[in-house]
Amino acid sequence: MAVNLKWVSLFVLVFQNSFLALILRYSKTLPDKYLSSTAVVCSECLKFFTSVLFHIVQRVREIKPPERYSFKMLLDELFGKESDCIKIMVPAVLYLIQNNLQYYSASKLDAATYQVSYQMKIITTAIFSVIILKRSLFKHQWISIFMLAIGIALVQFPTGDSASKSSDNAMSDKIFGIISVVIACILSGVAGVYFEKILKKSKVTLWARNVQLSLFSIIPGYFIGVLLMDGETVKEKGFFGGYTRWTVLAILFQAFGGILVAVVVKYADNILKGFATSISIILSCTISYFAFDFNITLIFILGCSLVMCATYLYGKPVKQVETEVSYSRLENQTSLEDIEIHNIKN
Repeated sequence: MAVNLKWVSLFVLVFQNSFLALILRYSKTLPDKYLSSTAVVCSECLKFFTSVLFHIVQRVREIKPPERYSFKMLLDELFGKESDCIKIMVPAVLYLIQNNLQYYSASKLDAATYQVSYQMKIITTAIFSVIILKRSLFKHQWISIFMLAIGIALVQFPTGDSASKSSDNAMSDKIFGIISVVIACILSGVAGVYFEKILKKSKVTLWARNVQLSLFSIIPGYFIGVLLMDGETVKEKGFFGGYTRWTVLAILFQAFGGILVAVVVKYADNILKGFATSISIILSCTISYFAFDFNITLIFILGCSLVMCATYLYGKPVKQVETEVSYSRLENQTSLEDIEIHNIKN
């Protein structure tokens, strides 16, 4: 049964990693243009209600009769003195900006380049974990980070798909796309490490944290992103202006894809995660080649190979003595990779 679950987790990870990038890209190349700010708010609303449901189900199972779980208990767990909900505002806003940047970068970069470049989050997360959490990285992890940086740099050489080639500002689009990916990865690293630091000192469930993250993303996302920044466009075209079935699919992938992965990720070790990332990159490149007329060059293949090798090397098991120390230290923590998955952070 464990083997079956392992293969299921591999399939889910590959499916989520590959098709989220492809769907985001395709939805942004259609003639009907939708607002990224509204899509992010919709995604966060879906995550909010889903996380509330999961949290309630978990707490109802934990509480033994005759005590009953009440609405007052729910509010106290989410916003009470011990909830530390104020601290969640920082990563919530960072994740909100990151999600908006994901839509923006998907509109500027082809799916394959976006997929490979977004692996930069491994570098930023590792660096901020060393700085903020004082965590030590092993020698092979530093080597993998160096390989990853070179690989990501190589895939930035001119390639492009049919949509980007037809653009009059193809080069500027790629530059802005790469800049947005870099900023998104930095925000992802800071938010993930900060979120882990909060979880270490908290008794609140992970689902409750996700409820708080979603809520504190919805509020600024709607009032600042939708009403303030895109208010004129919303008045003219409506909140759901430019929405297509592909937009809805992108929102569903953003909202439920990460939650689905969160359920199965406990069955996936680091090697399987690295394997899933490699398959996802290959799959994204293949589909982009046939569906988007993506131009695969020798340099791009070399860059992808370095990224895939670096991803595997970063999660490679260490010696038995080091493993025991590392695992005992992280027993009661949520890993940075899992935090990123729980909060949609591809």
